[in-house]
Amino acid sequence: MTNVSRVYTTSVLADFVANELTPGSGVTAAEFWAAFEAIATDLGPRYAALLDRRDELQQKIDSWHVANRENANRGHYDSSAYIEFLREIGYLQEPPAEFSITTGNVDPEITSIAAPQLVVPLDNARYALNAANARWGSFYDALYGTDVISDEGGAEAGGSYNPVRGSKVIAYAREFLDRHAPLESGSHANATAYSITDGSLTVTLANNQPTTLQDHSQFVGYMGDPDTPTSVLLRKHGLHLSIEIDRSDSIGRDDAAGIKDILLEAAVTAIMDCEDSVAAVDAQDRAVVYRNWLGLLKGTLTSSFERAGETINRRLNPDRSFTAPDGSPRSVPGRALMLVRNTGHHLRTDAVTLDGEPVFETILDAMVTSLAAKHDLDGNGEYRNSHTGSVYIVKPKLHGSDEVALACDLFDRVEDAFKLERHTLKMGIMDEERRMSLNLAAAIDRAKERVVFINTGFLDRTGDGIHTDMEAGPVLPKAEIKGATWFSAYEDNNVDTGLACGLQNRAQIGKGMWAQPSDMAEMLTVKVDHPMAGATCAWVPSPTAATLHATHYFEVDVAARQDELSSRPRRSIEDLTAIPLLDRELSDEEIQIELDNNAQSILGYIVRWVGSGVGCSTVPNIHNVGLMEDLATLRISSQHVANWLHHGILNEAQVRAAMTRIAAQVDQQNADDPSYQPMAPDPDNSIPFQAAMSLVFSGRNEPNGYTERILRNNRLRMKATA
Repeated sequence: MTNVSRVYTTSVLADFVANELTPGSGVTAAEFWAAFEAIATDLGPRYAALLDRRDELQQKIDSWHVANRENANRGHYDSSAYIEFLREIGYLQEPPAEFSITTGNVDPEITSIAAPQLVVPLDNARYALNAANARWGSFYDALYGTDVISDEGGAEAGGSYNPVRGSKVIAYAREFLDRHAPLESGSHANATAYSITDGSLTVTLANNQPTTLQDHSQFVGYMGDPDTPTSVLLRKHGLHLSIEIDRSDSIGRDDAAGIKDILLEAAVTAIMDCEDSVAAVDAQDRAVVYRNWLGLLKGTLTSSFERAGETINRRLNPDRSFTAPDGSPRSVPGRALMLVRNTGHHLRTDAVTLDGEPVFETILDAMVTSLAAKHDLDGNGEYRNSHTGSVYIVKPKLHGSDEVALACDLFDRVEDAFKLERHTLKMGIMDEERRMSLNLAAAIDRAKERVVFINTGFLDRTGDGIHTDMEAGPVLPKAEIKGATWFSAYEDNNVDTGLACGLQNRAQIGKGMWAQPSDMAEMLTVKVDHPMAGATCAWVPSPTAATLHATHYFEVDVAARQDELSSRPRRSIEDLTAIPLLDRELSDEEIQIELDNNAQSILGYIVRWVGSGVGCSTVPNIHNVGLMEDLATLRISSQHVANWLHHGILNEAQVRAAMTRIAAQVDQQNADDPSYQPMAPDPDNSIPFQAAMSLVFSGRNEPNGYTERILRNNRLRMKATA
């Protein structure tokens, strides 16, 4: 350990701060640790007090439900009395007077452009680079490689290029152009050439007749010679697309207009995640996360991997340079604007200690990620992330306005320590805990000079709801909880509150993840609901998904949609606090199916988190359908089993039997991984299996139903055995 006054940290973290983070930042390592000591000393007790407040409120809610649940097991309870009780104990606050946020110096990617948003684990350099570079995506590749294009008529995707499938892709893409960049006459499908004449786009059709765009303002740039451009840049709803032309290309040579691809502006923003999607349990893991963030901001991060016998090298993409219609140069960003998600303040880490005690990890995250971003602010990197001089930090797992206020105080202290202007650090507020969603306006009010982002996280919100009202009675099966009253009220309330607080054209209003990365056809059908709901961004699981989801933002004018929604009636507190209690008898078969589904979700995810240190991955479900899983999905599944155990729908023997049986199925699903350690042959000595058992049998007693304490302890045990 390295001793810095009252602060102790491991050499790996101390070396990172001294040799990588601070050089060139204007802050010395000694100044960094001195500031850390002062901030942790002053704010640590306040974090502890707020966590105690959470526990106090939970105990009061538990007691109320126990005293009032005589009818709850039949799905009935006195909602009016419950709401009044929540007000009495201070869980439910009075909303503030009408206000609008005043956040300034915000990049247009957040204020003005509605588009997909990627969330990616920051401990994986390759994934992080892919996300940053997902600002632009190949429409042809996204269509060809997914189920959006059917296999019918000999259009199967195989190992080599299938021209039948390729022709379907081209037809689909041309129809997209016709819908979103229509011509005055004819169709892009009949184009034989694109050229620029007197600053306007000319499209020559198969009949040799010239035409142009119906809306001339959509043409905003080109590359190459105006008579034979190599790229034509168009724009709709603030998003760009570029028609890529190359008659020597293997695709372009067979195209009448020489088009080899259409690139869509896709993941305009990306959240680099230090939290739910990473399994960083010690100083060594944390240093990897921090180093990748620093490398992204300085433009030095690289990643190499093998594909089909070829070495692929990844680094950040440069901006894209075009000629504007008036002949002036036009630069378009080549990378997503990057936000960083810090850990919630319920977590402590012994990667750094103060007076021998673990510190709140969110303080360490704030200081390291902010100082790394100072390199961007000072122009130390190859590229600029923020062009307005801001740092974007997403804050998860906050419970109400007092916790937001403390986060603002932390940002104040970090800005002072690093001599940053006040409100340089901007805040994204995750609306993913019930106490936050009930008091969202008050929370935004406390951060009105910093807030740039609110986002529903329905997975965590579901897990928190099950835990908060654990004593009310057994809850519905998981699939039915999403259809209960509270869910639509919660999603509507997030948008309505954001609009009422002036977020339109100032901050993002976001929606949650599409969890089925292989089901892109279904995503195209369903996820248009997010921009239609007034969301300026929504999460997707991959760059390919971002490219396809971008089509929804070409389709929907989100700003106009927000105008329409701004006058709709607000959802009631009764709807927002509705508890999704089971209101019928379940058959033995229904109970077993639900238990098996939960067991698969828990074991399939936890065996990778604890066993391999993978915090986010596509986990096969009980039917071998891959679902994107992270800590939020684990929180739901473990809390659901704990709830049914507590209320007698399940018993311990049933759960143990199901977990043991499903462990063998999970082992089989991971059989191709040479480093995988099976659970089923010796479950009593399998650390991941025992961690899963702890989650379900002690889940009711874990604060707020969070899973990190059990996961981290068992991951450390697993690392110690390696």
